[in-house]
Amino acid sequence: MDPRAQDVLLCDLCETDPLQYCCEHCDINLCTDCVSKHLSDSSKKHKIVPYHLHRKFTPKYSTCLKHADKDCEMYCESCHIPVCITCISSGKHKAHDLSDILEKLSSKKQRIQKDLEELENKIYPRYTEISSAVQTEKAEVETNYGKLATTADQQGKVWHREVTAIVNKRKADIVETKTKHLSLLDKQADEITHRMTEINQAILEMKNILDTNDISLTSTYKSRNDEFNKLPPKIKVTLPSLSLPTINTETLNEMFGLLTSLSVTTVKTLLDEPRLTATIDTEYIQLSSVSCLSEDQVWTCSLNNKTMKLLNLQSKLLTSIQTKSENEPRDIAVTRDGYLVYTDTRDGTVNLIKNKQIQTVITLQGWIPLSVCCTAANNLLVTMVSDDRNQSKVVRYSGSTQKQSIQFDDQGRPLYSSGGYYKYISENRNLDICVADRSASAVVVVNQSGKLRFRYTGHPSNTWQSFTPVGITTDSQSHILTADCDNHRIHILDQDGQFLRYIHCDLRRPLGLCVDIRDNLFVAECRTAEVKKIEYL
Repeated sequence: MDPRAQDVLLCDLCETDPLQYCCEHCDINLCTDCVSKHLSDSSKKHKIVPYHLHRKFTPKYSTCLKHADKDCEMYCESCHIPVCITCISSGKHKAHDLSDILEKLSSKKQRIQKDLEELENKIYPRYTEISSAVQTEKAEVETNYGKLATTADQQGKVWHREVTAIVNKRKADIVETKTKHLSLLDKQADEITHRMTEINQAILEMKNILDTNDISLTSTYKSRNDEFNKLPPKIKVTLPSLSLPTINTETLNEMFGLLTSLSVTTVKTLLDEPRLTATIDTEYIQLSSVSCLSEDQVWTCSLNNKTMKLLNLQSKLLTSIQTKSENEPRDIAVTRDGYLVYTDTRDGTVNLIKNKQIQTVITLQGWIPLSVCCTAANNLLVTMVSDDRNQSKVVRYSGSTQKQSIQFDDQGRPLYSSGGYYKYISENRNLDICVADRSASAVVVVNQSGKLRFRYTGHPSNTWQSFTPVGITTDSQSHILTADCDNHRIHILDQDGQFLRYIHCDLRRPLGLCVDIRDNLFVAECRTAEVKKIEYL
């Protein structure tokens, strides 16, 4: 096709011959032969005029929507619509701003032309530029992320080498520790073998004496049975473990964890029959809590008395201190430094007593403090309930600073019952946090990070008595002891929550519990207001 043909305007009907006329009403271009065909349609109004170069400026009036035989030659600025003369004369557009439709058309086309130029010359080129920049940036992203991945791989190789070195060092430490462990056991075995040899020698000598009438041998015989009856102490070597702290970037050594040293302790076994060794009369009406200051001195408090008493094993009053608010204390504990701590539920405080001076260390808002204990790190663990009694939690404090809050398990469920004021607390030797939750009829134990380890709800074989845990304490063997108040006994559990045995000793509604440094158990009896000292190991 001749490219010049693209400049020739053709008839809209036949689409072959050049146009020479146009119908203004129908807005159609016509050649000479097609004019008659177009006029043959008498259903429409036609106006045939010659086509000329200024055809594009010839206005095409729109037909009025209300008056079909009229063209809209005016524009109502108020209604923003084209109108005909009949619409104007009807009075519907009275007082409206009217303008000539051709003037409106001209101004509109000028605005369109301006918008077209802006789109073509400014806006679209900007989009083209931005699109190009995005494509360039995408290419740079691919390159830069490739570099990051390469850097990560290189760093990973460095870390792998360091981790491998640390693993090898830890394995060497394990072998060394194992050697020490076996050496301890070998030493004990040698001592036992040596003693057995001595016993066998003594047996032979005694048999020889019995088989002879030699008066000299018989008269010089000295019994060694008392010596042999003193069995060599049994030692317990706790297997070391790898501590696994939260990974950080300070040192790879700390990130991997350190091998703990050997822990050698004397094994204490449970007595078949626990023994009551002392009874302390507190002279309270009801007794709620007890905490050991020493082997023969205990702090005590009552839920209906504002005075806390320090007593010895002979029931002698050594010191008495009234609460700062003159409210009854809820619970007491003795710190590592030997200072007394107590909770005050009415004014929402935890208080420390030094040299008979009371210092408020914790003041709660929206929460009520219940029980308190002192940890191995000399922190305070406090159980508390919300003012509306709908929530409970355990909070760790270092001085007045909150360090940890324990309230929910991994599934977001509450660890502790919402109601009840009896939630005694203790930290075990393995740093587990143990709470006797009376309202839940359970002992709830979490690790030091607050992750639930287990719940103890009473001896599995006991299906007819309700379990009412109140006081709780732990000993050097990591036993957990809890007072089953309504059933007048103490449950002894191992550190994993397995029931071991009961302590009875004619207890009457035991509440608070504590142990001294020699693992003697002190029980605060609510009904008799007596503290009973019990030997159970």
